[in-house]
Amino acid sequence: MNNKLAQLILTSSIMLTPYVSAVELYDDGTNNVTIGGFIDARVIHTQGQTEIVNGASRISFDFSRKLKNQWTALALLEWGVNPVGSSDILYNNRFESIQDEFLYNRLGYVGIAHEKYGQVTIGKQWGAWYDVVYSTNYSLVWDGNAAGVYTYNKDDGAINGTGRGDKLLQYRNSYGDFSFAAQVQFKNNDFYTCDIEAISESACQTLWENGSNIAQQVEFNSTYGAAVTYAVNDDLTLTAGFNRGELNVNYTSGRVQSVNDFIYGAGVTWGNFDSDGVYFAANINKNENHDTDNLGRLIKDAVGLESLLSYKFDNDIRTFIAYNVFDAGTDYVIQPNFNADPNDNFKRQFSVLGVHYLFDADTIVYIEARKDFSDFSSADKEQEYQMGLSEDDGIAIGFHYNL
Repeated sequence: MNNKLAQLILTSSIMLTPYVSAVELYDDGTNNVTIGGFIDARVIHTQGQTEIVNGASRISFDFSRKLKNQWTALALLEWGVNPVGSSDILYNNRFESIQDEFLYNRLGYVGIAHEKYGQVTIGKQWGAWYDVVYSTNYSLVWDGNAAGVYTYNKDDGAINGTGRGDKLLQYRNSYGDFSFAAQVQFKNNDFYTCDIEAISESACQTLWENGSNIAQQVEFNSTYGAAVTYAVNDDLTLTAGFNRGELNVNYTSGRVQSVNDFIYGAGVTWGNFDSDGVYFAANINKNENHDTDNLGRLIKDAVGLESLLSYKFDNDIRTFIAYNVFDAGTDYVIQPNFNADPNDNFKRQFSVLGVHYLFDADTIVYIEARKDFSDFSSADKEQEYQMGLSEDDGIAIGFHYNL
């Protein structure tokens, strides 16, 4: 397999995600199978509790097959693994997927690639938008939650295709120093929402079917997006992209409201996080109806910024500091929605300080601390308290083992 084709396949594989290695299991000259992933466990203290938790551990199998005329078939299966059992602690940010199952689906796609014609993949995979912002996602515990990736109250970005998107058709290619990705998410999701804080979807659907004016039916259908990366030189990389979808809200009165889910932005990266010396990355985005606040209310518009500055010493110690802010301001909630106060303020803001010791590139002991500066001020103090629950200060000590 030539270098350009191998790089193209690698870009959309698990290696795009920080701290994932791969080991070759089989290669007969035509078929190749590698296993990848990591096990991460940590002791964390946050929100007045200390607990041992899983650190988004995962295992993956990457398949490729050489075909005629320089074509290559490829496939990937990745499962999240919960080696320490499920936990009911409230987390801030998507640093663990809380699951009852020992294995749960993270990624899964199949496709075909060619050095000249590019790569096409179908399935659950990292969205094109992640190309724009992934370079700030290197904290092992408190990764950023301001880049519009882990949407809908810190989920995995599956619904709108900006994170590990469901049902994606994606195309990738590169020309010289430019590489790009374009995608369409073919899906049809209908669900029901009610202006009641504690209600099941089935009960909400019943209210809708009975004509209640506090119930709405929401149609969230296909999305599309694209991203471009420009390697200016060996150190400097620039990225830009967007993602767009549409929600149709059907009211029992017969009124239909169309709402665009839209995010766009750019990023800059200097250096290599795994190399000695300075590494810096930052990205900024503007988004509309793309994410929710900590009560699940859709945010009309917001600005997100993520930044990370790191230095790796030649004694295998790496330090970093990250700053993230997701600012929706006041009057950010679409009405009607939980009888929201129009003066509610939503500003998720925090910093992370980390020290990693690398026994080798695949074995890391770390300590990371988070300081929260968020502002969720509201006339409803109980609501303000609930909004801040998942954004507390914290400290974690852990061990990260790449397979």
